Amino acid sequence: MSIEKGLASGGVYLPGDEGYDQARTTWALAVDLRPAAVAFPRTVEEVAAVVRYAARAGLRVAPLGTGHNAHPLEGVDLSRTVLMRMSELKGIEIHRRTARVHAGDVWLPVVEKAAEHGLATLHGSSPDTGVVGYLLGGGLSWYARAHGLAANTVTAVELVTADGMIVRADADHRPDLFWALRGGNGANFGVVTAIEFRLFPIETAYAGMMVWDLAEAHRVLSAWAPWSVTAPDAASTCFRLLRFPPIPEVPEVFRGRHLVVVDGAVLGDDAEAQEILAPLRALDPAIDTFARVPVAALARLHLDPEQPVPGGGRSALLDALPPEAIDRLIEAAGPASDTILNVVDIRQLGGALGRVEPDAGAAARFDGQFLMLAAGILIGDLAKQTIADAERTVDAVSQWSRGRMYLNFDEVGGDASRGFDPDDFTRLCHIRDAVDPNRLFLANHELPATLK
Repeated sequence: MSIEKGLASGGVYLPGDEGYDQARTTWALAVDLRPAAVAFPRTVEEVAAVVRYAARAGLRVAPLGTGHNAHPLEGVDLSRTVLMRMSELKGIEIHRRTARVHAGDVWLPVVEKAAEHGLATLHGSSPDTGVVGYLLGGGLSWYARAHGLAANTVTAVELVTADGMIVRADADHRPDLFWALRGGNGANFGVVTAIEFRLFPIETAYAGMMVWDLAEAHRVLSAWAPWSVTAPDAASTCFRLLRFPPIPEVPEVFRGRHLVVVDGAVLGDDAEAQEILAPLRALDPAIDTFARVPVAALARLHLDPEQPVPGGGRSALLDALPPEAIDRLIEAAGPASDTILNVVDIRQLGGALGRVEPDAGAAARFDGQFLMLAAGILIGDLAKQTIADAERTVDAVSQWSRGRMYLNFDEVGGDASRGFDPDDFTRLCHIRDAVDPNRLFLANHELPATLK
């Protein structure tokens, strides 16, 4: 197979080339992808050139930003697929209360630039997650219960479609495609090159974390779970079971320790925030950092790693966490368990996340009260045990789940329908058929042909 090396000025790498192994390595280091080629376009025109070439050559195109969730592509035959790495296509613009960001940008510089204008973005918990993938997959932020899914702040998407055309989708131009892109996983419909989204006039938030020893897991979760269901929409928090490795990258105060953490943010003034958080403070945390902070500080609040890691796990949407569910979860992953998981995150949903706005996209809401992620290291002999422990933890509370998924957290390929209401899923498949009838594009969560 001959692939033109001049298609992308950032480089095109083929198997056997020096640099191919580095080019195919994603943020998720445990994922081993072996594509026919890896291209690094630096302009929108180069993106279009690669797409047109692939179509002529009978190849597929798999767009990839940072590769935080490249896991579903593990084991997929990519021998006739060009991996389109978007990391070279960068640019951030702030105009009034709108940001325009290119496909290669990650969240931290966007958060910081918006903050310079007294504005906040609905960014995620990881400072180096790709903006486009996060937004077009849904987007769960520290302001989510007040403002909903981040996908629904998107006002326009620029992309290269299967015919090699550069198009813009918004409320007035290609509205069906615009609806599908906002939550339907953009790589199903083309190669997204830039995205525009609304910003919010938020300069500070009452944010931080409360920390207890892991031995307190059952007591804290038994209080946090019912509190989180009744808390005002102003609060967005996460309950965490953390087993920190003894490595220099971990802050010294947490290094090598096993802890319970509740972190998050509350909108409103200090008095309102303190009243909302009072039931958690009554649990006497050993560390309490909740205070008034600038919004830029929230990008690093969750202590997510800021470099590629060989990690992974399993996730689930939950309807509830009653006492029986808490008992089972703590048995599977609490202080007396033999789990090797580094993290079990339970994100507080509800509020605006459960309401559907009239102009919402395909990711309109979360149908559940909690989102759980169980994860650890996927290296050598640890990999099988990590996945087994993650599956055991998710299975422990499966009685309170209906098999639905948040695809940005779903690291298992296969049935993408788990991420959508049935009618929305059917509509997404029809739109995919219309814009990419020959299945040129390959997404990590791929939509199938139209349901009959």
